[in-house]
Amino acid sequence: MKILALARSSTQFYLINIVGWVGYILSSLIGTMYWDKPANYYLTIAFSGFVGFLLSFILRPIYLKIWDLSTVVKILTVLVMCYLLSILWVIPVNFIYWDLFKDGYRPSSWYGYISMTGSKFYLYFCWSCLYFGIKFYREMQKATQSALKANALAHEAQLKMLRYQLNPHFLFNTLNAISTLVLVKQNDRANEMVARLSSFLRYSLDNDPMQKVSLKQEVTTLQLYLDIEKVRFEERLDIVFDVEKNAEDALIPSLILQPLVENSIKYAIANSENGGQISICANINDRSLFLDIIDDGPGVTLNNGQLPSGRGVGIKNTQGRLQELYGASHSFAISNANPSGLKISITIPYEVSQ
Repeated sequence: MKILALARSSTQFYLINIVGWVGYILSSLIGTMYWDKPANYYLTIAFSGFVGFLLSFILRPIYLKIWDLSTVVKILTVLVMCYLLSILWVIPVNFIYWDLFKDGYRPSSWYGYISMTGSKFYLYFCWSCLYFGIKFYREMQKATQSALKANALAHEAQLKMLRYQLNPHFLFNTLNAISTLVLVKQNDRANEMVARLSSFLRYSLDNDPMQKVSLKQEVTTLQLYLDIEKVRFEERLDIVFDVEKNAEDALIPSLILQPLVENSIKYAIANSENGGQISICANINDRSLFLDIIDDGPGVTLNNGQLPSGRGVGIKNTQGRLQELYGASHSFAISNANPSGLKISITIPYEVSQ
């Protein structure tokens, strides 16, 4: 996809650059016709435009390298490059003009060789402004599309979560466990489970999936879900939280952990007679938040770091959300844990609420 995007971007650049320079040459030729210049002058104009066109291709790779640098660096680079290319442009054009119209005239000082640099500088400066303007517009469009796609993925994740929560089997198992607690006169525990189920469903319905929440809040919500699942699995489900104190205030996308933990419960805990353990680890290092979700299940045969087709829909959805929200600023890795189990490692920029 990245290769296709780069190829598309290059094609658009070449097309716009060619059309722009052809327009410049044609407008110059039309102006020359108005002033009734000799035929050789048309050749000079065409040669000048062709040289300017060729030199303009030097600017793009340089501007791509400085795109992420400061505004001051960008401005200085544009000014310097426009001036240097203007000199490279005007010197051969002056030679052609002197040979055709001034009988091989040569100036007495070096300054004469770069006369008329100002007009060329102005043209390259306008070219540069247009380049940055178009690229900025395209980046804004890309950011808007990414935000819209992230919003769609987030709402899809919420809908999938709600579908799971309202799954008849889920509700049946939960309500059956609560009923059992009532029958054995454990009314306090049954009431507690009803409150947890109510809180969990309320959070799921009211929460905005595009909102970032603190890791502490996300863990609290995840604990509600896990407490409900513990009713089903009892001692077979062992949860370990290893969250550093300074990581609790880190902001993460809401509803990002639940699908990953759900995957571990489905494939590692439910399929094991003895159950198993799920660990959620978090720490801060070098302005990045590191999250690990590890189970001690049987693991899985990975295909280039990806789960087999048809497995881990929630994981793939989470990958998509993180990609749209953070792009190249995040990492998402799936590996088999040692000695057994599945490990999901996430790295995102460290952010806190202002």
